Amino acid sequence: MRRRTLIALPIATSLIAATLIDGAVMTEAATPPDPENTLYIDLKDGRVVIQMLPDLAPKHVARIKELAREGFYDNTPFHRVIDGFMAQGGDPTGTGTGGSKLPDLPAEFTNNAHFLRGTVGMARTNNPNSANSQFFICFAPAPFLDGKYTIWGRVIQGMDVVDKIKKGAGDSGSVQNPDRIIHMRVAADVKG
Repeated sequence: MRRRTLIALPIATSLIAATLIDGAVMTEAATPPDPENTLYIDLKDGRVVIQMLPDLAPKHVARIKELAREGFYDNTPFHRVIDGFMAQGGDPTGTGTGGSKLPDLPAEFTNNAHFLRGTVGMARTNNPNSANSQFFICFAPAPFLDGKYTIWGRVIQGMDVVDKIKKGAGDSGSVQNPDRIIHMRVAADVKG
């Protein structure tokens, strides 16, 4: 299997909680998000709410929703977590080489969206068209990823929970006994 990973480069940390799209900063939603494009990720320390961005990455959003609805992400680890950079999950093997049985997706890069704190993107191999099921959440801005990795969502609630995900060791971010996703669901499918 091919390893789906991010290249770790040194970055400065920041406390910006927004996503930059078309030159406008998008922060916490003023109106309730669309339940069909909202994702709940339940972790041991609480719930993370992600607003999915189908206008930016329709194929990737559709894939995440399909896999979440199948329960694919339940009990999968955050196998690679680099403090000050990102937390990567979505590999049921926990090795960084696994994915779903579905075909890889073509890249959906845009120059109008930027990797900031809370941005959610797809992990991939060196091949830009190799994203499958693995994703990452940025702890801090990562402008060196802009236009090179697909952005499909942004955390709108629960970054404090993301910040508590167990960090990995060294530059690789490999995590021993990693934190796991308890449940990952599309909000429209959650009752009550």
